Amino acid sequence: MNARYPLSSTAALIGDPGRAAMLTALLDGGSLPAGELARVAGVSAQSASMHLGQLVDGGLLTARQRGRHRYYYIATAEVAHAVEALGVISTVGKYRPSGADRALCYARTCYDHLAGELGVALAGALEHKRMIVARGEHDYELTDAGSVLLNDWQIDATALRRSRRSFARRCRDWTERRDHLAGAMGAAICGKLFEFRWITRDRSSRAVHLTITGREQLTRLFDVPRG
Repeated sequence: MNARYPLSSTAALIGDPGRAAMLTALLDGGSLPAGELARVAGVSAQSASMHLGQLVDGGLLTARQRGRHRYYYIATAEVAHAVEALGVISTVGKYRPSGADRALCYARTCYDHLAGELGVALAGALEHKRMIVARGEHDYELTDAGSVLLNDWQIDATALRRSRRSFARRCRDWTERRDHLAGAMGAAICGKLFEFRWITRDRSSRAVHLTITGREQLTRLFDVPRG
């Protein structure tokens, strides 16, 4: 670690293509074993072990033992936000997907909140309906109308405000180049969409899929894009 410029050490950790691939694979907030991360990064098991050790030592990942295997996670929401933000400045203009990327660009999880076209559209609809309003450069403020929605969805806004993380954060979407809703509120809403079965997880990526019920309900409530 560079004591004077710790940013340079963190940037070096993320800057390696193999380690960047591992971090990106874990941005859904889930966990993967070393063998799967080696496959994602396209490196040998020995190289993966070295890379993962460096990411853990650098505070970007954390590891937990499950039986015979160690599973790796993004260490904090701040790490996930930083990696996603780097995607914004690394992509010139709006990202134009092709092939399998289209599902990921339409809707995906960014750590524990909803991103992609669907996430941006949902945040935009909440703003349009004055349920949230932008405050400063980094945050949203919940309005009385937004409080009604959270209450209807049995989301405790008071408890969310007491959490250690930011309440409602504006997170720049690297594919859409506009903000989606992050923070404790973004995570709670994403969790409810999964609970309602309006969205479901993809088995092989951090893409999420809009269900028939989800399409009907989100169109009725927010007029979101159908994908």
